[in-house]
Amino acid sequence: MSDTEERVEEYEEDVEAEEEVKEEEEQDEEEEQEEEAEEQEEAEAEEQEEAEGEIEEQAEEEPEEVPEKEQEEGEVEQNEEADSKPKTKMYVPNIAPPKLPDGEKVDFDDLHRKRVEKDFNELQSLIEMHFSNRQKEEEDLINLVSRIEHRRADRAEQQRVHTEKERERQARVAEERSRREKEAAELRAEEEAKKKNIFTNKGFGSYLQKVEVKKGKKMTEREKKTKALMERRKPLNIDHLNQDKLAEKARDLWECLTQLHAEKFDLAEQHKRQKYEVGVLRNRVSDHQRGSKTAKTTRATAKGKTGAWK
Repeated sequence: MSDTEERVEEYEEDVEAEEEVKEEEEQDEEEEQEEEAEEQEEAEAEEQEEAEGEIEEQAEEEPEEVPEKEQEEGEVEQNEEADSKPKTKMYVPNIAPPKLPDGEKVDFDDLHRKRVEKDFNELQSLIEMHFSNRQKEEEDLINLVSRIEHRRADRAEQQRVHTEKERERQARVAEERSRREKEAAELRAEEEAKKKNIFTNKGFGSYLQKVEVKKGKKMTEREKKTKALMERRKPLNIDHLNQDKLAEKARDLWECLTQLHAEKFDLAEQHKRQKYEVGVLRNRVSDHQRGSKTAKTTRATAKGKTGAWK
């Protein structure tokens, strides 16, 4: 059962209850009017009885033996007096029930119609709100799907650009490595040629002394570090580059830095793992050595016992 039907039933029950209350009030008013009419009749009957009793008392007070003429004269006088005096009539006021003020008339059909229209309008507004919310949710879902697709396309484009740059970087690194190897090979060839010349030269002994003197000097850790940095560090020739190439160079340096940090982290984790494995192996070796020592002692004691038994 819907809300409108429940409200209609409640309204009909309220109307029936109001009609019952009105019928009871009308019945009470009719009973009150009947009681008032009965009270008026009883009051009139009592007044008539009192008047008759007074007349009888007056008749009893008069003398019993009166001459006929006097009686006739008295009767005539009484009749004249009665004719001359106005007759007193018993006045009984009509007590009417109090009238209730006439209020506005209530049209229950109009009330029912208005309530049904109100319920219908509320239901219509709820339905419209539901559909509007649903339409908004569908639009939000469509926008979300479009944003996801756009992000996916951007991510794919970024990945493609990154792979191309990585390929170019690897090509540059390989080219730089080959160039260094070529330069190193040329240097080695030059050194070999110099050595051959030195071997053929008479001043070979002095050269050996110089080499021994150079070998006798030991480099400190700081000198080694500065030497390694000087070998690794390359001069930045960026004076002739424009803004786009500078941005590309900065991105390349940033990628190289991130790669170095990643390699550093991997090496640190590898060092920790190797350190842990070395510790575990040392513990195993020490446990094995202890076990071998205890086995030797048990064997020695067993041999001693067997010799004593023999």
